Amino acid sequence: MEPRDVRAAGAVVTRKGGEVLLVHRPKYDDWSFPKGKLDPGEHVVTAAVREVAEETGLDVRLGPALAQQRYRMSNGRWKSVDYWTARVVGSDDVSGYRPNAEIDAVEWVPWQDAEQRLTYPYDRDTLAEARPLRRRTRTLVVLRHAKARSRSAWRKDDRLRPLIRLGETQSQRLVPLLAAFDVMAVHTSSSARCVQTVAPYADVTGWPLELHDELSEEGATLEGVVDLVDDLLVGDLDSGGAVLCTHRPVLPTVLDALQVPDVALEPGAMLVVHHRKGKVVATELLAP
Repeated sequence: MEPRDVRAAGAVVTRKGGEVLLVHRPKYDDWSFPKGKLDPGEHVVTAAVREVAEETGLDVRLGPALAQQRYRMSNGRWKSVDYWTARVVGSDDVSGYRPNAEIDAVEWVPWQDAEQRLTYPYDRDTLAEARPLRRRTRTLVVLRHAKARSRSAWRKDDRLRPLIRLGETQSQRLVPLLAAFDVMAVHTSSSARCVQTVAPYADVTGWPLELHDELSEEGATLEGVVDLVDDLLVGDLDSGGAVLCTHRPVLPTVLDALQVPDVALEPGAMLVVHHRKGKVVATELLAP
């Protein structure tokens, strides 16, 4: 039986002026995008942000996803690399980067020069794919609450039904994922299982947690959901992204309000909606 693919993640980091961030690896004498292998149990989204930080010293937030690369390595095994577009948070100055045995150069390179500088054809394909998506977007993360106690086992008010231990673990693991997409506003159904899903993120980041009866199963209305979604699509790019946590029966109404195709979200899963000036640019489905 053939071994599983080696999994890796990275980002095509761009900045104003039409430049892209490239790294040079002395071991292979190649130019590529910052990327690296996943740690055991690590989510690809978390790995992409971590690897960029480790290889370049820059903190990034992710934009739309790009096609996965898959190629055979020199040792014969296959490698799969997940990529996103990305932008830097804070200073993008790399002049103080200290070369090391893994990465000995980090440079902002003009787009046309980057196409020539990149060593591998699959990286040039990824660069071409990223170009029309390089303009900055905001995110609206549509999140189904984490795994809760079953309805049949709960005799009290359903709005008070809590997460089970698996759900609590899922809620903790959501923290770096939401941070990767620059979530700066937390909106949730007022039901306990939704509040508990996003509370760890609000606690860690300090962003206020806003409760909405109109996102609950009992209180959801078409008008209420549409008004909230419309509000979240408005704002300048510096206002950051938002997460909206709700329930399976309410999700179709939220997605209709966003004018995106209906998708099935399992507990703890999310649909990341990238938008600009009120228009959806791209979406991606992420498992818990």
